[in-house]
Amino acid sequence: MDIQFSLLDQALIRYRTSTRQERHATLPELLAAFNADEVSDFPALRPHQRHPWHAFLVQLAAIALHAANRETPFETAAEWHAALLALTPDDSDGAAFALVAPDDRPAFMQAPCERGASRTWKKRIATPDALDMLVTSRNHDLKAQRMVHAEAEDWIYALVSLQTQEGFLGAGNYGISRMNGGFASRPGVGVVPNGRWGKRWARDVQLLRRNRDQIAKTFGLKKKSGVALVWLQPWDGASSLSFSELDPFYIEVCRRVRIQAQGETLSAIATGSKVVRIAAKERCGVTGDAWTPINVAEGKALSITAKGFDYKLASTLAFSSEYEPTIARTLLDDDGKEGVFILAQGITRGQGKTEGYHERRIPITAKMRRLMLKQKGDEIAEAAKERIGEIADVRKTLWSALCALLGNGDQNVSDDTKNKANHFARAFEQGEDRRFFDDLAREIDADDRKSEEHDQWLLALADRASGVLEQAFVAGPRSAERVYRARGAALSRFHVGLRSEKAPPRMARVLKQRNEARKAAQSESFEEVSDGSN
Repeated sequence: MDIQFSLLDQALIRYRTSTRQERHATLPELLAAFNADEVSDFPALRPHQRHPWHAFLVQLAAIALHAANRETPFETAAEWHAALLALTPDDSDGAAFALVAPDDRPAFMQAPCERGASRTWKKRIATPDALDMLVTSRNHDLKAQRMVHAEAEDWIYALVSLQTQEGFLGAGNYGISRMNGGFASRPGVGVVPNGRWGKRWARDVQLLRRNRDQIAKTFGLKKKSGVALVWLQPWDGASSLSFSELDPFYIEVCRRVRIQAQGETLSAIATGSKVVRIAAKERCGVTGDAWTPINVAEGKALSITAKGFDYKLASTLAFSSEYEPTIARTLLDDDGKEGVFILAQGITRGQGKTEGYHERRIPITAKMRRLMLKQKGDEIAEAAKERIGEIADVRKTLWSALCALLGNGDQNVSDDTKNKANHFARAFEQGEDRRFFDDLAREIDADDRKSEEHDQWLLALADRASGVLEQAFVAGPRSAERVYRARGAALSRFHVGLRSEKAPPRMARVLKQRNEARKAAQSESFEEVSDGSN
């Protein structure tokens, strides 16, 4: 079998420039374009593949630069070509960066096996989306096996996605080391600077290079001569690599798969393994990954639930000390003062399925940036925590009022009524989720954020909850007698609840002040009318 579809020598990867011009590039040409920040996006890259593709390109560049003893990225494609080829001295013909190569040679993201071994493998895969890890979703997010007219780049992205973020899928199908268990995920959290793909890539490469020795020391990885490109190592499916053998920037593979070519048409063939490729179960995903948050108290990598990066988790990851900040979350002076945000990405996995791809952008204003650079992010975390608690209190009061409305004002509430109330209360919270960080930013940026800005937000929060309650009137009882009773009970429970001793003291205070101001205004208006009539 010949070496075919080389990423080093064939322009297999499409990208678009800032002027929306579409170009085809080799892998070295792409890295050179990144260095010039010319890449706007990748037309064939699917959303759930964005993080693994970014992480792969950052890790690969960091590995190549370290091997070349160079601090800054190469500027030309020829330099990148030489640097990447130097990483595979036993395969100087570039087989390790080709999609198709003989079984006993490494191919791109494909570990070598015995010559001719793949002929006995049973699992044949006709399309790249069937190879990609999201096939386990059973069409939950994307229809499976639809890419019948796939190009080589589709297989490139599918391989990177499978080999660097897949989990456990039954005996013989083991997952990666960089996640907390086989049913977890590999989330990515990091700062995105003002710029395009190359800007973020360059900053993350810089951060990895800067933290290399610390990663090796903290996580017990090899500073020198460690296994960096795991797919170069032969794998018979019966042996695992020790975690301590790895390079701090290691790029792993977790499945035994080989790409095959029939003319210009590609397909894949795969088989299971008896053991995981990297023996690191006891590490619970704590591997020195630059983008994976680690829970400080538990000592485990983050695993997202079906809620994804809701406002509670996102604010914790962005500002709180509950999770160790990822290397990529470090703010740099040249990130820019505007247009900077923290990006959280990940797939929720379950037993034999996925529960959605999740992505969240958390804007970082100029003032937030200054606080974070001065290690004062706790001020932002405290403001976010206070708001989260107040939203929860208002949601609870709203839910109680909804139960009164939908239960016809009765004291005993059925499960069906509770479920209906949950529907409306959830809609309220989802609305607050969508606007949470914009509202938080306004408070942080305000000169007097401890009083006026927060007070105005509290009033608006109460008004939005009241609006949801009124919208629910249409789902309440229809008869005149019951309508009066149910709506009266709901409104009473809502307004009294926000002003009771159990309500947030600040909420009760600002509502009282607004009511007094309105009464005073009405009184003045009445006096003016009375004076005019006299």
